[in-house]
Amino acid sequence: MHKKIILPTILTALLLAACGDGGKPTPKPTAYIRIDLPEASYSTLDTAVLPFSFSQNSHSQIVIKQNSRQECWADVTYPEQNGVVFLTYRRLDKPDDLKGQVDTAYRLLEQHFDFSSGVEEQQYADPEHHVYATTYHIKGNKVASTYQFWATDSVRHFLRGALYINESPNNDSLAPVLNYLQTDVNHLIETLRWK
Repeated sequence: MHKKIILPTILTALLLAACGDGGKPTPKPTAYIRIDLPEASYSTLDTAVLPFSFSQNSHSQIVIKQNSRQECWADVTYPEQNGVVFLTYRRLDKPDDLKGQVDTAYRLLEQHFDFSSGVEEQQYADPEHHVYATTYHIKGNKVASTYQFWATDSVRHFLRGALYINESPNNDSLAPVLNYLQTDVNHLIETLRWK
């Protein structure tokens, strides 16, 4: 009967001794997965539905919506990166419309300030094509939208855009994707043409 108890006890002790190295456990270092991004290639998106055109990344898709009040929405989606740029177009009919649209864009931007560690604002001007834009790089690790902009010709057209990633905000680990998509937004602004 002693053999039945001693043999399993010895085997268990040998197994436990073989599993441990006797030292203290070492935690793995913090790291993020490697994100491989495709090389961007662009072609002009020019459709009769939108009152503007721009160069679109071949790795993105466009979903266009509009209503009878000459308002348009376009979602520039990036399926591989799980991101989207929401575009909202408004036609300016009265002189006060521009101020109202800029105020609305700023109120929407303010919603991210509680999670932000700062906002970097940049101006863009292309007088030849009547494109004047302001971009907002919203810094912070828990910000839902890290990049927003508005663009106008100051007379008839107003376009607002906001970049979102469909992931829990952790902008350190998402930095390569965010940089890739922010570059695309800048390219959109630089190639924006009003109709």
